Amino acid sequence: MLLELSLWLKPYISGFNLFSYVTLRAILAALTALLVSLAVGPWMIRKLASYKVGQSIRDDGPKTHFSKAGTPTMGGSLIIAAVTAATLLWADLRNHYVWILLFVLISFGAIGFIDDYKKLILKNSKGLSAKAKYAAQSVFGAIAAYWLFVSADVPQATTLYLPFLKDFAWPMGIFFVVVTYFWIVGFSNAVNLTDGLDGLAIMPTVLVSSALGVFAYVAGHIVFSKYLGVPNIPGSAEVVIFCAALGGAGLGFLWFNSYPAMVFMGDVGALAIGAALGAVAVIVRQEAVLVLMGGIFVVETLSVMLQVASFKLTGKRIFRMAPLHHHFELKGWPEPRVIVRFWIISVVLVLLGLATLKVR
Repeated sequence: MLLELSLWLKPYISGFNLFSYVTLRAILAALTALLVSLAVGPWMIRKLASYKVGQSIRDDGPKTHFSKAGTPTMGGSLIIAAVTAATLLWADLRNHYVWILLFVLISFGAIGFIDDYKKLILKNSKGLSAKAKYAAQSVFGAIAAYWLFVSADVPQATTLYLPFLKDFAWPMGIFFVVVTYFWIVGFSNAVNLTDGLDGLAIMPTVLVSSALGVFAYVAGHIVFSKYLGVPNIPGSAEVVIFCAALGGAGLGFLWFNSYPAMVFMGDVGALAIGAALGAVAVIVRQEAVLVLMGGIFVVETLSVMLQVASFKLTGKRIFRMAPLHHHFELKGWPEPRVIVRFWIISVVLVLLGLATLKVR
C-alpha cells in the first residue's frame, strides 16, 4: 500500500526511492508490527480478561501451572493483526506470495479462533474435535499448496533441494502439492504442541522467521542466489516483508507473554504462525532447513508421537509427560530454565540452518 504511494511520489520527491528497497521496507514492517503489538496489546488483554477468556489447566500437568488458571488467552489474534497490518502497509501487493502467506496466516488463525472460542467462551471443553480441526487444516493447507503449484512460474519453484547435497534437485511435479500440504499442516500442529510454557513457542518463531527472511532475500536476488547455490525464485524477496512482520509481531507479543505471562497465544496464534512458517519454507525452497531450524518444534512433536505409540504398544511411557517441555518440568526444572534453555537450543539450530547457505 505505502509502496504504491512511494512509487507515485518518487518522480516528485527523490527520497521516496528508498522505499523501493526491500531491506528498508522489511525493517519498517518489523517496527510497524512491533509497535502495533505494543500499542494494542494492553487493550486486548483487558478485553480478553473482561470476557473471562481464561486458560484452563490440565489436572495431570505440573502443579506450578495451577496459578496460571484464568490467564487471558487467544492473544495470538494480536500477532495475526500486527502481521497483517504491517504486511499490507509495506509489501508489494502485486506479489502473489504475499497474498498466499496472508491467506495461510488468517485461515489457520480462524481455525484456532473457532477452537478457542468454543472452549473458552462457549465452555465446551473439547472445542473443535480433532477430526474437525484436522479436516479444516487439510482444506486450507491443500488450497494453499495448490495455489503455490499453479502460480509457480519457474521450474525451481517446485523442485526439491537438500542442503549439503549440491547436485540434488528433484522436480516434484504434482507431488509438490503433497509436500507443501504436509509442511503447512505439520508445522501448524508442531508449533501448537510447543506452545505450553510462557514464551516457549514465540521466541523460536521470531528466530526462525527472521532466518527464513534471509533465505527469502537470497532466493529473490539473482546474483546472491547463484553465488550461494540457492534456487532463484523470482518474487520471493517480498516474502522478507512478511517474515520481518512476523518477527516484529512476535517480539511485541513476547513483551506480554514472557514469564510470568500476562496473556497466552492460544490455538488462534499457534496454528497460524506454524502454518505460515511452513508456507514460507516451501516458497523459498528450504523445507529441510526448516526442519533443522525449527528443531524445537519437531522434537516436541516427536515426543508426543513417541509417547502415544509407546503407551499404546507397551503400556509404558517414555517421558514423564509429553510434550517434552513438561517432562523436564516434572524432573524438577523451573519453568524459566526450561524456556531459556529451549531458546538457546533454538538459537544454535537457527545458526546451523543459516550456515547451510555456504555449506552446499
